[in-house]
Amino acid sequence: MESIRYYNRHREEYEIEEIYGESFLRWIYGHPIGKLALHALVKRACFSRWYGMRMNAAKSSQRVAPFVEKYGLNADEFRDPLSAFRSFNEFFYRRLKPEARPIDAANHSVVFPADGRHLGFERASQIRSVFVKGQSFDLEKLLGDAQLAAKYADGSLVLSRLCPLDYHRFHFPAAGIPSQTRLISGPLFSVNPLALRRNLAYLWTNQRAITLLETETLGTVVLLEIGATCVGSIQQTYAAGKLVRKGDEKGYFAFGGSSTIVIFEPNRVVLDEDLLSHSQVQTELYALQGSHMGKMFPR
Repeated sequence: MESIRYYNRHREEYEIEEIYGESFLRWIYGHPIGKLALHALVKRACFSRWYGMRMNAAKSSQRVAPFVEKYGLNADEFRDPLSAFRSFNEFFYRRLKPEARPIDAANHSVVFPADGRHLGFERASQIRSVFVKGQSFDLEKLLGDAQLAAKYADGSLVLSRLCPLDYHRFHFPAAGIPSQTRLISGPLFSVNPLALRRNLAYLWTNQRAITLLETETLGTVVLLEIGATCVGSIQQTYAAGKLVRKGDEKGYFAFGGSSTIVIFEPNRVVLDEDLLSHSQVQTELYALQGSHMGKMFPR
């Protein structure tokens, strides 16, 4: 039975992911009857809205303490006590204490936008293997804009995958002035590797949000948030047109596993070596939001 193995940068060791809803995921993406249910119902927004309503119900707050205990989450990081969450969804998109996610202070650094398991690539148009060998990345379909895809074809790309156990607010990887978000509609397939190993195209067919971040030293950075099964919504909390600092909050995902993508212009950023080396062998690197992701290209 296939498992999800990743490298934890902070612990300096390989780990096996404990998958929330694993039995359901394996059935829905691996069993013939499950696949029928996937296309008839599970991929549709109505299913995720229904599940989101369940997670917003007051009685869902009873799930919080057992969830924290089962998955060994560090409640000392949470800004609010467990008793303050009125639903499981409120807990899911919880805020953390500022000291729980220090932002890398180096002047020339860019930082991970979210907690999660990350893959990094030097050239967005030449990504040939993600999770399994032989799957190519379609940048034009991801961005929904051929001209924009051509501009970033040779730029660096970082895919960050958040599983339900993670802190689910996402942040800016660098300082700059963000645009309004452009929404691209689509279905809501899972973005767990159990699903992506079978069809990477879920990343560029799922519902997604695109923001352009204008910076002084990195040019324009493309930021994407990818919707997924049972993600109630992608909520943006930033103000378009106003300067943001590196590490400032951009928004949050309601319940479910999700992904973010950051794409840089060519020759702007050198991604960290551990991120690149593990990605070359289809192994995700676990790192926390605000930690070092790369540095500006020497000029």
